[in-house]
This record gives sequence, structure tokens and C-alpha cells, in this order.
Amino acid sequence: MQSEPNRCMLKQFCKKGHQLCCNFIFGPEKKRMRLSTSSETDSDKSINKMPSNANAKASYIKTMLRTADAVCFDVDSTICRDEAIDELAEHLGVGDKVAELTKKAMSQKNVEYKDTLRARLNVMKPSRQALHDFIKRHPPKLTPGIMELVQELHNRGTHVYIITGGFDSIVQEVAKELGVPSQNVYANKLLFFYNGDYAGFDETQLTCRSGGKGRAVKLIKEKHNHKSIIMVGDGSTDLEAAPPADACIGFGGNQVRETVQREAHWFIHSFKELTNVLQAAA
Repeated sequence: MQSEPNRCMLKQFCKKGHQLCCNFIFGPEKKRMRLSTSSETDSDKSINKMPSNANAKASYIKTMLRTADAVCFDVDSTICRDEAIDELAEHLGVGDKVAELTKKAMSQKNVEYKDTLRARLNVMKPSRQALHDFIKRHPPKLTPGIMELVQELHNRGTHVYIITGGFDSIVQEVAKELGVPSQNVYANKLLFFYNGDYAGFDETQLTCRSGGKGRAVKLIKEKHNHKSIIMVGDGSTDLEAAPPADACIGFGGNQVRETVQREAHWFIHSFKELTNVLQAAA
């Protein structure tokens, strides 16, 4: 019987060219959470100052976008068109089992994200070779307009970050294609035994825990002294990140989720909408 992974037996393939992993998000859409602080933060103030009228609020967010220090993006159904867990599970022959676990998790309340991640990976047990084969056969499918938007942000000197519950190496490939620095990626990391068998995931990563995206945004603000950050994504975990993000722009170009459409500070269906806002201010 294979022993539990330990430091001597494991390799963590997290650097460019070493780990071959998949970017996917596990777990149900959770009830919106916020990181609490003892006093009102700058991001709290930004959100509290937003107009209640939808059109006025959209105008407010557009101004914020033009002046933001950084913009953070989700990956699955945002930067990329698909939810890679479905693709990977099918590739491994356990699509139905993973779908059943997903459905069960979504019907439960207060489910810890890390637990749903562990449950799905324990069914999938992706080996390093299986992930290598998957990536070769299923390259990332970028959402139309994302390349132009990221380029426009870079041209303006706006920092771009990727924050995802997916896995580092495939996300690094996406980042490379978009010109996002590897150190600006916050994602989960898979662990393997030396023979390449699946051994678990790095449970110290911020993004493997519920509320992890908000913690990542908070860390980015503190580390780089960014005063204004906008989060862009399709799911409720992206809503959770604002605050500490100063605003959340909901994205419905691939999937429209009612909670996000209702609660995001501005909801868009195309990245072209954001690019147009930036170019109009040039």
C-alpha cells in the first residue's frame, strides 16, 4: 500500500516547465463572504460610496477601472471559456462521478472549499502523465476579447493578476499567452509522488480555502501597495473578494449566474465593454 505523502517522497511541480496541471474550480457557488476588519478600509469606503442607481453605479465603476492600480481575473468561465474540471474528469473517465459530487456539494450549506477540492481530486487522482496528456489534447480556450483587454491594461501601466481555484501550471500557460508575469498568478498546486502518482494538493495555498480570493487580493494590496484593485469574474467567490477588492465586475460572457448578475457592482457580457471604456479615456 502506498504511504501517505511526506516531504521526502514528494515533488511539488510548481515552476514553469515542471508541473503539468489543469485549471479548474471545484465546489459549489457559496454564500457571499467578506473579510472582516476592525475598522473601515479604503475598499469599504469605495464600495460604500457607490451610487445605488444601476446606471450611475456602472459609470462609477468605469471611472474606477480607468484609475485602478490593478485588475484581478478569475480563470474558468472568465479568462477561459470552459470549466476545466469537466474536461479533465471526462478525460480521466470519471466525469459522471465528479458531476455527482459537484451536485451533492452544491446542495449543502457551509461546505468548506478545501473539502470539495479534496473529494473531487480523490476521485480523479490525476497522475502527472495523465495531466500531461490532458494538456496536450486540451489547450486553454481563451474567451474572445481577453487578449486585447489585458494588452490595453498593460499599455496603461495597470497591473494584471490571475486569482483562481485552478492549478498553477496550466494557469501559468494562460498567463504566458496573455503576457501576465508568472509571479502575478495565485493558484493551487498539485503534489505527486516521485513515480508520478497523485499525492494530494498544497493545502497552504490561499486559493484552496473558502474566501481565498479575498485573502489573495488583501495580500496583493499589502505586498505591492496597490490602493485600488478591481476583481473580474463569473462566480460568487469573485463577489467575496470585494472587499478587500474595491469593486467586483461580474462577467457573463460564458456563464450567467443570477447571484453574480444581481450583486456585482457592474455586470458585463463581453470583455470588449471594458476595453472600450479604457480606450475612450485614452
